Amino acid sequence: MSTVSQQQTLVASPNAPTVETPFRRFAGEFMESPIAVLALAVIGILVALAVTAPWFVPQNPYDLAQVDVMDSRLPPGSKSGGGYIHILGTDGSGRDLFSAMLYGLRISLLVGAMSGVIAMIVGATIGLSAAYVGGRVEGAIMRLVDLQLSFPAILLALMLIAVLGKGVDKIIFALVTVQWAYYARTVRGTALVERQKDYVEAARGLGLSNARILARHILPNCLPPLIVVGTVQTAHAIALEATLSFLGVGLPQTEPSLGLLISNGFEYMLSGKYWISFFPGVLLLVVIVAINLVGDQVRDVLNPRLKR
Repeated sequence: MSTVSQQQTLVASPNAPTVETPFRRFAGEFMESPIAVLALAVIGILVALAVTAPWFVPQNPYDLAQVDVMDSRLPPGSKSGGGYIHILGTDGSGRDLFSAMLYGLRISLLVGAMSGVIAMIVGATIGLSAAYVGGRVEGAIMRLVDLQLSFPAILLALMLIAVLGKGVDKIIFALVTVQWAYYARTVRGTALVERQKDYVEAARGLGLSNARILARHILPNCLPPLIVVGTVQTAHAIALEATLSFLGVGLPQTEPSLGLLISNGFEYMLSGKYWISFFPGVLLLVVIVAINLVGDQVRDVLNPRLKR
């Protein structure tokens, strides 16, 4: 039998060995945790609901032409004067709470994802540069990182929002400013180890530029801890934005988020209108817990030594 025929037989054979790619190995180990898989499914469903909300929710809760103040504070399952069935009730302004929650979820996820991605890029760039250059540059950058991390995140965010004002872009900038130092410290610690390895010395000997060595050789080995920090910080950004909006300094009423919805219903809690704050609070809790569960499993897969 020729070599070509042997290769064809091996490919056609059902018992032929399969090549396990890194992604397949990661997915297989991630699937070992049913709780993490369930959390990932919950995140996927919530993202799909938030993206497609305008096509199936009863009303646009922030279109004044569709909101009737006479329908304010209706309990769950009530029927409004316009014929809507409010399955989760209405808030103090007469907005359908289910619609408002999904619209608010869109803003919360957008703020968390955008701030996380931008902070990761900024922090990773600064951390890589500090570790690779070393010397006084590294010392100055790490002192700045230490100074940044010495301030409570909520306090620094409050100070920035007080100066910048309300708005989605303003709060994303504030969250990036608060979070970049976490990524910088993580990447710098990993890059310091990678910088001393033989493959980096070999790349230098071949005359590769510093930018190429950082981007093609050191950065890929810094991605596992960076991904873990990214999942945790995304959940933290969503919680921090909700806190700022609850305090009334985050987003304006025209750009709702889950934190703002909780804040709007807080004044009605003592009068028995629990649903206005309760349901947005439950949704916010589910989002944060689901992201953290996924992040914990990703950490265990990427660093088996941390498994319990």
